[in-house]
Amino acid sequence: MSKRKRIDPIPEKFSSYEEAAEFWDTHDTTDYPDDFQTVKTKTVFRKRYYEIEIEEDVAKMLQAQAQKNGVTVNRLANDLIRQKLVSSSS
Repeated sequence: MSKRKRIDPIPEKFSSYEEAAEFWDTHDTTDYPDDFQTVKTKTVFRKRYYEIEIEEDVAKMLQAQAQKNGVTVNRLANDLIRQKLVSSSS
């Protein structure tokens, strides 16, 4: 005797991202093979981002200096690292 799993229909429309998330948290896309199609896509990466760990006091100094200079923390960090690397390679 085999038990068949009851499969709820996919709603036509979700009223919010939260509602869609709740539905898919409790349902499996593999139960709906006829409702999905394979899509070919081509991706081009324009930038690469790297993550480095820095100490909390350094992060706070970066944030304060960036705000003082009216630039983003990313821009300031990149400029400072670049300056240090260029000066140390000379």
